[in-house]
Amino acid sequence: MGRFIKGGTVEMYNSPSVKAFAAAVGKKEGDGPLAKHFDYIGEDITFGAGSHGKDSWEKAESVLQQKALSLALRKGDLGENDIDIIFAGDLLNQCVASGYAARDYEIPFIGLYGACSTMAESLALAAVFIENGLGGNAAAMTSSHYCTAERQFRFPVNYGSHRTPTSQWTATAAGCAIVTPRMPESPPPYIYSVTFGRVKDYGIKDANNMGAAMAGAAYATISTHLTNTGKTIDDFDYIVTGDLGLVGSEVMYDLFDKDRINIKKKHKDCGLMLYDLETQDVHAGGSGCGCGAGVLCGYFMREISAGKLKNILFTATGALMSPTILQQGESIPGIAHAIHIGNG
Repeated sequence: MGRFIKGGTVEMYNSPSVKAFAAAVGKKEGDGPLAKHFDYIGEDITFGAGSHGKDSWEKAESVLQQKALSLALRKGDLGENDIDIIFAGDLLNQCVASGYAARDYEIPFIGLYGACSTMAESLALAAVFIENGLGGNAAAMTSSHYCTAERQFRFPVNYGSHRTPTSQWTATAAGCAIVTPRMPESPPPYIYSVTFGRVKDYGIKDANNMGAAMAGAAYATISTHLTNTGKTIDDFDYIVTGDLGLVGSEVMYDLFDKDRINIKKKHKDCGLMLYDLETQDVHAGGSGCGCGAGVLCGYFMREISAGKLKNILFTATGALMSPTILQQGESIPGIAHAIHIGNG
């Protein structure tokens, strides 16, 4: 069983294995630098959703999440009867993308909302579930879609609103990882420890500056994880954040500089990896919980499985806000969860 350390960290004695993983993305993401690492790239952003031509972005996001799950099952040579539980979430009200994706499967479902931190939240919970002998296989997955997020959090895309320089592009992407108990023959990636973060609020009120709003939570959770586990940034190939983007990454560097830690030399941000910032107009980078999910399950899991990377600390970050609360003048709290993933 895992050992819980005060401060939100759980150390795994048996290091559950990620048996299979898959990433499904949209066309814009498929035009980016990580294209060869994805299992599925849609030709357009509807993914064949709907019937009689009555497509919707929300239905499309559910289809995308189903793609990631079905591909992970196929890669792991598993059927839905082999999965004991699904931990899944997205950015939409009532997590409808995940709920509607799961309704076609006879698998127990736990819907989650951690904003853009949801991939780390779902994977951490799946690892703790498996580590404590509560099941044989647990699926962790999440998604986001540019058009659904714009409609819910800002303006519908056909409104044609301008985006500020600090804004980020919500990724149309989904990732799924299937976690199973580690056996002698179990292949990497393995999950060694997780740290569940605390809500942090640095007073940011600009909904177009999510990176700055989430940077403090990333700093706090990474620092806590390192302290609780006795590790340093040099124990990892990379410290990976979900989607701080250009602005949030710089804010996080400044916070670590005050501790005399040069995290920049080890840092990779999924929001800065998913797109080519020179040729793709995404302003300050990518965002959305599908951003971290797609890059983790598409790129990093593959690199660890192939032995090209030994250890990463994956820390997805989320902005816990809604348009309604911002209209009331509230600031934007952030959350981050960290997972140590490796192949040793």
